[in-house]
Amino acid sequence: MNAESGAQGVPPDWTVHRRDDGEAVGWIHPAGDTWSAVDVLGREVVASVDWLAAEAALEGRGLGFLAEPWMLEREGQRPLRVRLVEVTPARIVVKTDDYGDINRPMERFELPWPLPARLRPPRADDPDPRVF
Repeated sequence: MNAESGAQGVPPDWTVHRRDDGEAVGWIHPAGDTWSAVDVLGREVVASVDWLAAEAALEGRGLGFLAEPWMLEREGQRPLRVRLVEVTPARIVVKTDDYGDINRPMERFELPWPLPARLRPPRADDPDPRVF
């Protein structure tokens, strides 16, 4: 997952923040006299804090959420369970969840960055995606 500063969608005054292992976990940008932190999906993690608090917030959020299932809302259809394939400031690519079955048919969807509202974490009231 590429999260470089200066890529399409990231303003030039945003600074990429990396964990100790070099993996980008988001950006820190000026917010008046303070700083705000944004994760790799373009979501604000924390606002109006000092630089160290912005770094801590990004490191606390981490990247684990990228491995979780997501739900893709579709016009006139039930939500579709998907997995993130690629996240860059240019786009977010998801694929239908294959549940570990490499023979299961898969669709890919390219979405804009930052995270669009139609891509969301699963909710308890979502239909069971294994029941057709």
